[in-house]
Amino acid sequence: MSRQPVSIYKSAAGAQAVEARYRELLAQWPVPNAQLRVPTREGETFVIVSGPQHAPPVLLLHGSGFNSVSWMGDVAAWSAHFRIYAVDVVGHPGFSAPSRPPYESAAHALWIEDTMRALGIERASFVGISLGGWLAIDFAVRNPQQVRSLVLLAPGGVGRERMTTAKLMFTVLPLMLLGNWGRRKAMARMLGPVKIGDVAGSQLIAEFTSLINRHFRHRMDKLARIGDDALQRLGMPALLIVGAQDPMLDSAETRRRLESAVPNLEVRELADVGHMVVDQTAQILDFLRRTVPPVV
Repeated sequence: MSRQPVSIYKSAAGAQAVEARYRELLAQWPVPNAQLRVPTREGETFVIVSGPQHAPPVLLLHGSGFNSVSWMGDVAAWSAHFRIYAVDVVGHPGFSAPSRPPYESAAHALWIEDTMRALGIERASFVGISLGGWLAIDFAVRNPQQVRSLVLLAPGGVGRERMTTAKLMFTVLPLMLLGNWGRRKAMARMLGPVKIGDVAGSQLIAEFTSLINRHFRHRMDKLARIGDDALQRLGMPALLIVGAQDPMLDSAETRRRLESAVPNLEVRELADVGHMVVDQTAQILDFLRRTVPPVV
C-alpha cells in the first residue's frame, strides 16, 4: 500500500521548474529509450529503459537529491551491451512518487522488488552511487538470489558518515542561502574534490543540481548502517569505487568492511577524488562484461 504523499519541494513553482528542466534533459537522452511508469507499493516509479531487449538487465540507482540524469554520460556505452533500466528513486526529484519510506526497514528493498516484477526482471546487476549504492546493498543482502553483480560508487551505509546533521546544519546549509556562490561553496564542502573529464556534461549537471537545491527538500535522516552479518551475504561479484578524499563518508572504513566480508570484491580507490565518483564508464563496463554472462 502506498504511503501518503509528502511535499518534497519547497513550493509548487519550484517543483514545476525542476520537472520542466528534467523533461528537457530527458529529451537529450543519448540513445533510443522507452520511458515507463510502473506501479509499486510506494506509488508510481519512473524508469528509463535503453539497450537491446534481450540483453542482460542492469538497474541504475542514483544518489540522494537527484535523478536519472546522473547516468547520461554512461548509458550510451553500457546500453550497447546491456538492457539498462535507470530508475528514479522514490522521494527524490525525479518522476517517481514522493513517498519517503524509512531507511530502518525493508521498505526500499520491497519497492525495488516491486519495480523489478513490474518490469519483468527476475535477476539483474545493479549500479548504485551513494544512496543508490546503499539501496543496491540493502536489496542484495535481503535478496541475493536476484542480484547477479554489484557496482558500488561511494555507497552509503557501510563506512561512518562524516557529514553529520549538526555539521550540515551549521557549516553547509547557511551557505545555501548565499545565492549561486554560496551553493557552489556548500557543494564543494559536501562533495570534496571532483575529477571530471567531460566539462560540458559536468556544467549541465552542476546547473541542474543548483536548480534542484534551490527548490528541493532534502531528506535529513541517516541511512541505516548495514551490519557485518548482512554484508557477508554478498557472495556475488562486486566492484567498489571510492574517493579517498570523501568528506561525507569514511571511504577507508567502507573499503575495509567490504573487503573483509565480500569474497568476490574488486576495489578502485581514487586518491584525489571526493564523494562524487564520476568518469568511471569504461571501468564499470569492463567489470560488467567480465561478470555478467551474455544471453545466448
